[in-house]
Amino acid sequence: MYRDPVESLEPLHSRPALNRTLRVGMIGIGTVGSGTFRVLVRNQADIAARAGRAIELVVVAARNLGRAAGIVGERVALTADPMQVATHPDVDVVVEVAGGTGPARDWVLAAIAHGKHVVTANKALLAVHGAEIFAAARKQGVAVAYEGAVAVSIPIVKALREGLAANRIEWVAGIINGTTNFILSKMRDEGLDFAAALAQAQALGYAEADPSFDIEGIDAAHKLSLLAANAFGMPLRFADVQVEGITALQGLDVACAEQLGYRIKLLGVARRQADGVELRVQPSLVPADHLMAHVKGSMNAVMVKSDAAGLTMYYGAGAGSEQTASAVIADLVDVARLDGVNAAQHVPHLGVHEHATNALAVLPRAAVHTSHYLRVPVRAVSQIQAVTACLAEQKVPVRQVALAAERPGVGPQVLVLTAPVEQGTLDLAVHALQARSEVAGAVATLCVELLEG
Repeated sequence: MYRDPVESLEPLHSRPALNRTLRVGMIGIGTVGSGTFRVLVRNQADIAARAGRAIELVVVAARNLGRAAGIVGERVALTADPMQVATHPDVDVVVEVAGGTGPARDWVLAAIAHGKHVVTANKALLAVHGAEIFAAARKQGVAVAYEGAVAVSIPIVKALREGLAANRIEWVAGIINGTTNFILSKMRDEGLDFAAALAQAQALGYAEADPSFDIEGIDAAHKLSLLAANAFGMPLRFADVQVEGITALQGLDVACAEQLGYRIKLLGVARRQADGVELRVQPSLVPADHLMAHVKGSMNAVMVKSDAAGLTMYYGAGAGSEQTASAVIADLVDVARLDGVNAAQHVPHLGVHEHATNALAVLPRAAVHTSHYLRVPVRAVSQIQAVTACLAEQKVPVRQVALAAERPGVGPQVLVLTAPVEQGTLDLAVHALQARSEVAGAVATLCVELLEG
């Protein structure tokens, strides 16, 4: 019923070496894989013109061969064995869009060992096994491209490597998870609590049945580790990212932030400091008049501060079949242009200095220096001075103090915005506040990111 993927393809040595079709093998034909096939077929003439040669999907590995045949038809060979695609002698580049970090690692490493370029949208794979994969690719002289793994339709990897190549990057900050941004938008716009907003996201297909990677901030941390590597020339440091999701975020804090002139977004922040790099994923207050505050729904946005270009911002879809396919095919076009060019130079694996002895350290949580929002429940409105006095004793600089607007069933709340202060100092101050008799409940804290030039 299906063509044998090993015997059905014309041997590469029988085709012209220059300008021949770039032959692609793909592992996975789900949401991203099917979108990639559709766009490749629909826009084949434009893609070939931009790549300098045709790009053709010739073999696909899929769990469900019948479903796969319904997508790609008879023109593409099918196999149930991903390793057959990874090692196929007549495939130039392997596209891995199956996901996961175990078997996917083996397929990608096998493809590299057989001299094939790799394109992937699998951020978890690269965050966990990237160091091994990029080292293997560099040794083999092949490219590993992964634009679709970072911000879906936003070409942020290309912007950092090429558009901002002349710059020293100072910081990168972004909304890089569409699911959490959708949830936070619903909490603000419709006054929903977290559970109701999550249920709506799941009903509309924005969140998985198990949304843990999204709502706990892990997906954003995967992506942030890749952004930081490209921005600062540092090794992948996913394990060192400070990660806080949105599961504990209360609708009350969304409303209080709005009262103070801010909106809450789950931000990934990579910032260069004198003694290291901050790597943080956290729900944070952003000024309501800032462009980042107006990124709604499942959209993504990334802002970069660099020394020559200044502030630049990149905006686009944070999810979607063809949106991710756009990035995957852009990587294929880059690979198609590699004839006669060193792959490691033309499409750098990361642009990192793997053997550098002066690699930037990741700052511990206590050393991160930012402004903060505090919501302090008190027993009486008159106790606002007790809160400010305690913060002064703990050497926390206060920039603004207000009382939260009255809400049914909610006691008085003191709202505080601090000037920049080390996280360790703020933690001690919160501990001291919790011990005060005037404080009537748990103190809520969030970072404040002004995202200024």
